[in-house]
This record gives sequence, structure tokens and C-alpha cells, in this order.
Amino acid sequence: MTTINVTVNGTQHGAEVEPRMLLVEFLRETLRLTGTHVGCDTSQCGACTVHLNGRSVKACTMLAVQADGQSVTTIEGVAAGDGTLHPMQAAFREHHGLQCGFCTPGMVMSALALVERTRGYELTETVIRQELEGNLCRCTGYQGIVQAVRAGAETMKAG
Repeated sequence: MTTINVTVNGTQHGAEVEPRMLLVEFLRETLRLTGTHVGCDTSQCGACTVHLNGRSVKACTMLAVQADGQSVTTIEGVAAGDGTLHPMQAAFREHHGLQCGFCTPGMVMSALALVERTRGYELTETVIRQELEGNLCRCTGYQGIVQAVRAGAETMKAG
């Protein structure tokens, strides 16, 4: 067993973990933050996307011990403390960017990282589709997702 200390959604967590435990397993099984989904176990679908020190990563490709001393943000840490949805989450709801909802947490986390990386640039449909290639949705056909990301980005940009 290995001791790790990780800040998740602003809260410090210390835990004993198996050295081979994946970050996604730590989040879901140890911390009970089940918004981060396991969809493929091969880093193909993006359902497990979280932010590590502000950078988008797939939690199924990273060991929990690699997050020691780091800061992780999951979908549970995106909304305001009073439960008010983040503008990107609200845009997904408003623009029907979800159907079954399984991929939605990863899509939202990837979209937030995209907006952060491209601040000041216009997010065209082509750019959004290219940037979200690592996230798979088997339900929506992506049009609502693209519209949601664009609308969420505009709201975030406005302030």
C-alpha cells in the first residue's frame, strides 16, 4: 500500500491505495465521486475525463499514486457551492447536449479545458468537433454537444 495526499474539488484527501489503483477507481471507489465514469478502460471514450492541476486528463490512464500532491477537479467540483450549475453544465442542459448522460461529465470537463486553452479564440463547429475527438457519445449525434460547448464558451467569455 502507498499513502497519497490529493486535493480533490478543493478538499485535501489522504488515503492508502494499492500502487496499481487507477485514478478513476480512487475517485469512484475510495472518494465515492461517481460522476467520473468508466466507459472503456482503454482511454478511447473520455467518460473518465477530469482536470489535473487544470489540465484535462483521462483518469483511466493514470494511477492514483501519480496524483499524489496534485489537485484534481471532477464534475462534482464544477458547479457552485449552492448547487448552481456552471455555465457549461447549464449550456449542455439548455442545448440538449446529452441524452443518456453517461458521456456528459467527460464532455463537460473536456469542454471546460478547451475553453480555458482557447480563451480569446472563436470556437467554430470544426474546432469543437476536432477538440472533442477523444470523447465518444453513442446517443446524441454530437450536434447538441457542439451547440452546448459554443454556448457555454460564450457565456463563460461574457463573464
